Amino acid sequence: MKKLFKIILNTIPRPLLIRLSYVARPVLAALLKGDKFTDPIDGKSFRMFLPYGYGTQRNNVLSPSTLSLERHRLLWLYLKNETDFFTAPKKVLHFAPEQAFYQLFRNQKNLDYTTTDLFSPLADVKADICNLPFDDNSYDIILCNHVLEHIPDDTKAMQELYRVLKPGGMGIFQIPQDLSRAVTFSDDSITDAKERAKIFGQYDHVRVYGRDYFDKLRSIGFTVMEEDYTAKIAPELVEKYCLAKGEIIPVCFK
Repeated sequence: MKKLFKIILNTIPRPLLIRLSYVARPVLAALLKGDKFTDPIDGKSFRMFLPYGYGTQRNNVLSPSTLSLERHRLLWLYLKNETDFFTAPKKVLHFAPEQAFYQLFRNQKNLDYTTTDLFSPLADVKADICNLPFDDNSYDIILCNHVLEHIPDDTKAMQELYRVLKPGGMGIFQIPQDLSRAVTFSDDSITDAKERAKIFGQYDHVRVYGRDYFDKLRSIGFTVMEEDYTAKIAPELVEKYCLAKGEIIPVCFK
């Protein structure tokens, strides 16, 4: 039965899987309850996580309870263990708020929490990241994760992020990154959606970031800490939390 369940899940296209997961989340969580893997965001454990990904799906990556992915769980652990995000008063700007975080962050009494996006229904402020309607030096923390790879003029977007971050403030700007590449790759001549998905990871990504991503952020003015946080977590917990070993968190300061 377990093998058949995995086969069925792997045949469902990713967008449909996500929509089904939102609706069926309580049922999936109950069906998959176990003790092999744990979502650190809510502490619930399961015998397996759901598969996820464009093209070739990754196994055991989508939490049945919070619908978090590897990057969400890694960020949660970093914020919880290494920062005062959950305890000190902070003015926070969150781009394209993820379902795994949205309500939890909204309920944090210490946070003055604003969400923004051009299209998301969860956004408090509809805004273009390249032309933000916020004052200079407004926010203590900015979260902008898996957004910049969609933005044609990411230089302008980074400049806007820098502008609205307070001096001494912290920004975390996660992106899908190929660490085997020294230099970021883009090619606007590739217009076929399937080909773009194959090369860029998604049809609507405009580049594949390489290791030079961190230096580009530094060129904007940020002080960047390349945080290999899975190296600071016990290997058995990296496996139990279904994290992507070696993923780098770009922690940026102004």
